[in-house]
Amino acid sequence: MRQLAVAVHSNETPRLREKVESFLTALSGICQDVVVLVGGYWGHMKDVVDNALRLRLKTVVFLPIERENVELPRGVVFIKTGCEFRCRSVLMIRSADAVVVLGGGVGTIIEAFMAYAMGKPLFILTDTDTYSDRLRDAYPDYFDERKAVRVVYSKDPVELARLVCQVQGGVLTNFG
Repeated sequence: MRQLAVAVHSNETPRLREKVESFLTALSGICQDVVVLVGGYWGHMKDVVDNALRLRLKTVVFLPIERENVELPRGVVFIKTGCEFRCRSVLMIRSADAVVVLGGGVGTIIEAFMAYAMGKPLFILTDTDTYSDRLRDAYPDYFDERKAVRVVYSKDPVELARLVCQVQGGVLTNFG
C-alpha cells in the first residue's frame, strides 16, 4: 500500500477540476493499492476526495482545527489534527510515501517544499494556470544545493499518475 499526499488549490480555478479527475482516473487504473491523503474537503481538495471515492480509492482527510467540522462524505477516513492549516500539512506530508502537486497557491507550494525537505518523491503538474506552475522555472530539477529529491514535472496528468505509481518504498524507480 502506498500513501500519496495530493496537494491542490483550496479554491476553485478554471480547468483544474478536469485535470484532477484525469489524474485520479489514471492513478486508479495503474496503482490500485494507493491511499490518497488530502488536507481538507473544500476547493479542489473536494474534487480529489469525490473522485477518489468514486474510483474506490481509500481516502484520508487531514482536517485543520479551523475547519474540522466540515461535513465529509461516507467512506472517508478523517483525522482531526488539532493543528492549524500549515501544521496539518506537516502531518499529511510526513505520512506520505510520495507527494503530488496538482496546482495551487502558497499553501500548495508550502506542501511541495515540505515534501522536498523531508526527501519525499515529489511530482508537480504544470500548465494548471496556478502559482505552482512557476516552480518549474525557478527550480527545474532541485529546490536547493542539497538535492534532496529530483522534482518531477509534467503537464500531462495521466503521465504524472504513471510516474507516481513507479514509487516503491518511498523511492522513484525506473525514472530516467
